[in-house]
Amino acid sequence: MTEQASSHEDEVLERIEAWRRRRPKLKDEFINSAHGAGGKASAALIDAVFLEAFRNKSLETMADGAVLELPSGDRVAFSTDGYVVKPRRFPGGSVGDLAVNGTVNDLAMSGAVPSHLSCGFVLEEGTELTVVGRVAADMGAAARAAGVAIVTGDTKVVDAGHGDQVYVNTAGVGLVPAGVDIRPERAEVGDVLIVSGSIGVHGIAIMSVREGLEFGTRMVTDSAALHPLVAAMLAVCRDLHVLRDPTRGGLGTSLNEIARTARVGVRLVERSLPVPPDVANACALLGLDPLYVANEGKLVAFVPRADAEAVLEVMRAHPLGSDATIIGECVADHPGMVVARTTFGGTRVVDMPLGEQLPRIC
Repeated sequence: MTEQASSHEDEVLERIEAWRRRRPKLKDEFINSAHGAGGKASAALIDAVFLEAFRNKSLETMADGAVLELPSGDRVAFSTDGYVVKPRRFPGGSVGDLAVNGTVNDLAMSGAVPSHLSCGFVLEEGTELTVVGRVAADMGAAARAAGVAIVTGDTKVVDAGHGDQVYVNTAGVGLVPAGVDIRPERAEVGDVLIVSGSIGVHGIAIMSVREGLEFGTRMVTDSAALHPLVAAMLAVCRDLHVLRDPTRGGLGTSLNEIARTARVGVRLVERSLPVPPDVANACALLGLDPLYVANEGKLVAFVPRADAEAVLEVMRAHPLGSDATIIGECVADHPGMVVARTTFGGTRVVDMPLGEQLPRIC
């Protein structure tokens, strides 16, 4: 290699490293919808405001939940989330069961066994009691189905015109089994990426009823509590490296967050991505990328290569993972970046989006 070529290669590597280290900067003066969407605008807000104000070791992992060690030596996972989905009811679900499943899944992505939840309601003055009752009933049914108990809560009422009838916040706790260490930093070169099923379903289900849009087919949300599937996976591989339920921002955003945290490259095979025809057609109509459309009942796993086939087999044997498929791997190249090999043999960068393609879907 000539000195000139070597210098050029070093310059390219320096640019890649600079790109990898780049964090979005908060330049806005006012909050907008992109700040709650899970993309670059959200990351900038979290970095500049919340992480700066609350900085501590547990928070800095930036996982879906915190894993805390108790004086007894046991470890507990703790997570919280807010739900402002519009409309409140959609094909196959509602804000009520979404609030339960979403927090249960955040706990499960740490390998925890969810046990107890809290709920907080923000209600708009003038909302019919039957509306609130249906949300509460849906939450109760979802909690019983997931095997968790809602044990505490709070209610606040805001003036008419200062809310959208019902907002829900849930928090949850669960014990992490001994020997389980699942967190974004553990992704490593050689890991195989497995997704538990079709992507983009929840986001398109919401769009199918929002603003009177119809796509010629009935899409039903994939919202589900995933901890039974995680338990089955851990039974054959205690050393799962990373789990993530790719909700707002979709699979593409989740993979970018993990790649940047672990400083590994992620290479996807585009033709292996499980995008149902109905989702692909709706995305084509709306100009959306399925990689950035939210899911509410799917997970992506970073699995040691030696255990990948066993994990895939047990996932496919479970109702929540029957369509599980391998979609890519972790590589040493382009650390912190996600790329996809296209069906035409080329490569494209899968960057983190600025904001959400579909706002208020969870």
